[in-house]
Amino acid sequence: MNTTRLNRRTVLAGTAAAATLTMLPRAAMAKELLRMSTLGPGTSPNLVMTTFANIINRQMPDYEIQLNATGAATRHVLEVAMGKTAFCMSSPALHALMANQRAMFEKIDQAPALAEKLRAVLNFPMGVYHVAVYESSGITSMEGAKGKRVFLGPPGSAAYTTMESLFEAVAGLKADVDYEAVKLGWDAAAASFQDGNLEVYCNPTNAPSPVLTQIAVTNPIRFLGIPADRLESEEIKALANRPGFGLGTLPVGIYGDNQANTEDTTTLRVTVGIVTNEAADEEMIYQMTKTFFDGVADMRDSAPWLQSITPEAAVEDLNMPLHPGSLRALQEMGVTIPDVARA
Repeated sequence: MNTTRLNRRTVLAGTAAAATLTMLPRAAMAKELLRMSTLGPGTSPNLVMTTFANIINRQMPDYEIQLNATGAATRHVLEVAMGKTAFCMSSPALHALMANQRAMFEKIDQAPALAEKLRAVLNFPMGVYHVAVYESSGITSMEGAKGKRVFLGPPGSAAYTTMESLFEAVAGLKADVDYEAVKLGWDAAAASFQDGNLEVYCNPTNAPSPVLTQIAVTNPIRFLGIPADRLESEEIKALANRPGFGLGTLPVGIYGDNQANTEDTTTLRVTVGIVTNEAADEEMIYQMTKTFFDGVADMRDSAPWLQSITPEAAVEDLNMPLHPGSLRALQEMGVTIPDVARA
């Protein structure tokens, strides 16, 4: 966003400039408002991106980042590519689908051209896919989802597509054929699971998730995973080998005594990131990247989940170029930049 902004120090430098200032409209002195789209509360992207916004809003007074936590990442990346939104959450897998006009982008002819306009600010671990059920449901494997109400993710989202494929790969169950794939957003799905209106709830997030931690305080819960005899199947390999994906572990006991699992749960892990438009101001992105990681370093002792949010992790699993501002900031931090991250 190569927009022109008034700099207070420049405007106030000298009596002539001060006189001019009195004639300017109030809007000229306003902060630059930047919209950032993310997933709903209770998800790792929401937590990380809310932290990003809070640090920038506190430390860089010329800017105000406003969060939008509605809708799916599919729409968000299109809006950023078209210059309608400043930042959003994306993922290596979503970017690959957009660049190749596949899956949810299949009918969007301009998707490949729009993908070329996106630039990474930083990546971070989103966590692992939680497939949660109440222990009282009697469901102990993905096969048990047959005939049940299942939340895979918001319709059209990368999470929905991933979980739809996982249930078919592990249990041979097809969405809306063998089980009801409930169409809800993140917020509504979390509330619906808490109210007992969903029998299976899927959420890609760092563990322990605030939403599931709250539930596990008073309710025994169980997590469904990929059984050992399916790990070498072609279907599971295809899911785990996508850009930004891999196999991960949900440790036993991470949700306390009410976690019914007696062994670690094998599931999918995923990397996501903050992206912007190629036209975003280089100096702005440079300063924001530096300011964010400085703020994270100061907060780590009081927020242990931030241990995984590091400059080194910012370039993991990248499959798009870094924005020049972020590239410069990360290089100054001593991060080794992969070739794919250079435009």
